[in-house]
Amino acid sequence: MPNKVFPEGFLWGGATAANQCEGAYDADGRGLSSVDVIPYGPERMKVARGERKMLSCEEGYSYPSHEAIDLYHRYKEDIRLFAEMGFKCYRLSVAWTRILPHGDDDEPNAAGIAFYRDIFEECRKYGIEPLVTIDHFDTPIDLILRYGGWKDRRMIDAYLKYCRVLFENYGSLVKYWITFNEINMLLHMSFMGAGIVFEEGENPEQVKYRAAHHELLASAKAVLMAHAMMPGSRLGCMLAAGQFYPYTCAPEDIWDGLEKDRDNYFFIDVQARGAYPVWAWKRMERAGVTPEMDAEDIATLKAGTVDFVAFSYYASRCTTADPEVFAKHARPGNAVFRAVVNPHLKNTEWGWQIDPLGLRVTANTLYDRYQKPLFVVENGLGAVDKVEEDGSIHDAYRIDYLRRHLEALRDAVCEDGIPVMGYTAWGCIDLVSASSGEMKKRYGMIYVDKDDAGGGTLERLRKDSFYWYKKVIATNGADLD
Repeated sequence: MPNKVFPEGFLWGGATAANQCEGAYDADGRGLSSVDVIPYGPERMKVARGERKMLSCEEGYSYPSHEAIDLYHRYKEDIRLFAEMGFKCYRLSVAWTRILPHGDDDEPNAAGIAFYRDIFEECRKYGIEPLVTIDHFDTPIDLILRYGGWKDRRMIDAYLKYCRVLFENYGSLVKYWITFNEINMLLHMSFMGAGIVFEEGENPEQVKYRAAHHELLASAKAVLMAHAMMPGSRLGCMLAAGQFYPYTCAPEDIWDGLEKDRDNYFFIDVQARGAYPVWAWKRMERAGVTPEMDAEDIATLKAGTVDFVAFSYYASRCTTADPEVFAKHARPGNAVFRAVVNPHLKNTEWGWQIDPLGLRVTANTLYDRYQKPLFVVENGLGAVDKVEEDGSIHDAYRIDYLRRHLEALRDAVCEDGIPVMGYTAWGCIDLVSASSGEMKKRYGMIYVDKDDAGGGTLERLRKDSFYWYKKVIATNGADLD
């Protein structure tokens, strides 16, 4: 049997986020954003969920993202390393407040405009296609102070002003765009995802679904704007994906898994299909949290559907309707998604369960549901890496993780016929972890000499996975050994 390979033109590459790698958080006119004030340490998840108000950088807290890996000053070196690996695509995000420091300024920040133009041109020099996330957990603090973040419908106009600046300045350099990163995370980490802090007396569920409607409208309007301003551009949505498996075959567990999957899919149902699913609307009616919507909103959502569905995949999840079983087997720590431990899977050092076949399951489920091209824009292993005396980093565990997931993805493409546009491994270069705020939780194929305390030279080193991924790309996925 001939080697299975990915389609011609498959977009191999890596992915980062501005707030986790750029640093220079207050340089050259950049304004303060929600991601800048989420600290490292025990308060991190409370702030990220909107349970603890922190709208400035408070004394006594550490903010590793403020310097991160200083890609802001080192992007040419980093993109050169991406090119050496053979990248066809680099997924990155634009920092909203580097472009519009207050979120809705009448004039953009010239230094920010120049910075991203330089990045995109540097990518183009090496034949690397930029895939740009417009909003990657990034709400300007000034808009949170004025509007309460995405609670307020006025955020839509601010977002569209930002989009127009991006499309006007970079339309000739960027073809592929994602409107919101992991939009379903709004339900789980409301401040990180949408700049929401829950005030006393508010109904959190009502606030979340109102904000979700505003983001969905903003996404649809951005798609329409992009298609009008940049003919040939392709706009995608994105979710944090991973199938919920029932813990047992009890019908109640099956139903619980279906309901939890729906929580994640309802955003993409709207963005890909152009309307709220009937079950979502009924659920919101029962809870008394239906968003305000008129005929114009309905028409906008229908017209502004996306061209492709992007998703992150790190792990599947497991759930049960039995509260006693849930309490006994709940995943430990500050897991973003409430789930129980799947006894059939092994864990990473941070308790994330490793399930390569789950990527194939998820890809099939998404395509069955939407019939739109898919793009795997995040997948990777967070682990502690050791630098040997000669500067080498032997990360066989990362290679094994990536190999097994790519085998599953290749099966989805070659055996199941699922149309997948590309694969961008998360954290192609070490960066600050979004979930934990750590540097020691490393994802990259490129090591960055930086520790959790802020020490280090920021020197870049190639890991064994760097050379392995270079071979994978060169063979278009035929050689994964």
